[in-house]
Amino acid sequence: MPELQEILAIARSIGWGASYLLRSYYHGAINEGKLDIQNKKDGPVTAADIAIDRYILDRLKSNLGEQDFGYISEETYKEQSQQLTQELVWIIDPLDGTRDFIDRTDEYAIHIALVKNHRPILAIVAYPEIEKLYYATLGEGTFVETRSGQITRLSVSEHSQLSDLTVVVSRTHRDERFNYLLQKLDFKNQQCVGSVGCKIATIVEQKADVYISLSGKSAPKDWDFAAPELILTEAGGQFTHLDGSPLQYNQGDVNQWGGIVASNGNCHALICSEAEIILSELESAEKSNK
Repeated sequence: MPELQEILAIARSIGWGASYLLRSYYHGAINEGKLDIQNKKDGPVTAADIAIDRYILDRLKSNLGEQDFGYISEETYKEQSQQLTQELVWIIDPLDGTRDFIDRTDEYAIHIALVKNHRPILAIVAYPEIEKLYYATLGEGTFVETRSGQITRLSVSEHSQLSDLTVVVSRTHRDERFNYLLQKLDFKNQQCVGSVGCKIATIVEQKADVYISLSGKSAPKDWDFAAPELILTEAGGQFTHLDGSPLQYNQGDVNQWGGIVASNGNCHALICSEAEIILSELESAEKSNK
């Protein structure tokens, strides 16, 4: 099996290729009405989702095989009924932010993560419309590569007061419970960004500081978080459940239930504890009103 840095080089190449292919759909198929949009239970799926999924899986498997690696992707996971047994598992979102892709906000991404014993050790987040690729390996830091080949190491902001933090939020997927939480936490600014990968890119580029996810009737999936998590933590941030525990991947259930906070790390424990208190009080109030 190749060393991790050799695997990273392969994944970076695949990430760039997938990014170019996805952009061709964004600037071509949308205009030509050839996206073949299917509205499914967990959200829309397009011809671009399917094509990029096949591209990434085909190239990973042709380079690395299936003996040492398992594969979980958004478009194929329903074919799997249980936790994969391989020590190393690829977790892939070929198009994170499909709704943003369709609505042409430019804020869509590609996530490719390699997980070992349920935790990410390698991550790629490609941001096609700004032509950047973010990558990280465990213990080696986070970097961003431009189309011209320039590579820069990244680190999160040093903002250390809750009142100075900017939170990135979705334009959709926001219920009354989530809006109530944001109101009570009273961050300095809110910034609307689409894909989770694009949100985390905004944080590691020091344009924002916090992202919060609350599951409701549905929950984010492994492929929404595995790659963005490592990109953030290797840049100095934190990405945990509200109780401070780490996320686990390839657990059989791909759903990431509950509350999750991603931040620059400086107020992380405070955000988590205050969010738990606010949500607990809201739940109590809702029960008493029934």
